[in-house]
Amino acid sequence: MGMKFRKHSGVAAPLLIDNIDTDQIIPSREMKTVSKEGLGEGLFAGWRYTKPGGRDPDMSFILNQPNMAEVSILISGKNFGCGSSREHAVWALDEFGIRAIIAKSFGEIFQANCVSNGILALSLSDEDMDTLAKIAGKSEINIDLEAQTVSADALPDWTARFEIGAYPKRMLLEGLCPIQMTLKNSDQIDAYIAKDSNNRPWLY
Repeated sequence: MGMKFRKHSGVAAPLLIDNIDTDQIIPSREMKTVSKEGLGEGLFAGWRYTKPGGRDPDMSFILNQPNMAEVSILISGKNFGCGSSREHAVWALDEFGIRAIIAKSFGEIFQANCVSNGILALSLSDEDMDTLAKIAGKSEINIDLEAQTVSADALPDWTARFEIGAYPKRMLLEGLCPIQMTLKNSDQIDAYIAKDSNNRPWLY
């Protein structure tokens, strides 16, 4: 079960690169656990650290810079989260403290994994993305999932709207995964099974 997402305000890091794949988000060498714990250290390990497997920070990488200490939003380019379907990539982002990713587009499976883990992955127009990129790290970014809007403290006259399906929106608002969403209808499911078992007992 992910955290409920309704409104979020935070510092946004500009990671303006297209086609960031899940192996770049968390390299396979960093996936040493079968749980969700301990993956945050491996987030962007190939870029955050000076040597593979090491932990000496590369201060040229955006997430290591002092003004990014409280980052909770990523701003990126096209096809973010492409590549393998490893859910570890989303778990690493979550443990690091990322609550939302704003990108031009996403890998489909990665975006679904984000929803299941309480991270909002949203897309804006190229024009709105350019606006955000200019102020990233310099202003609080405000996301309102219920209204489906993005705004910024530094731009009082600017608001961008994003699209999201009714089902993923409800999952995020309620902090539920697909299985938990299905179980909300457990009474109807039990009633159907009881009726069907009477009509077709050979299946049970």
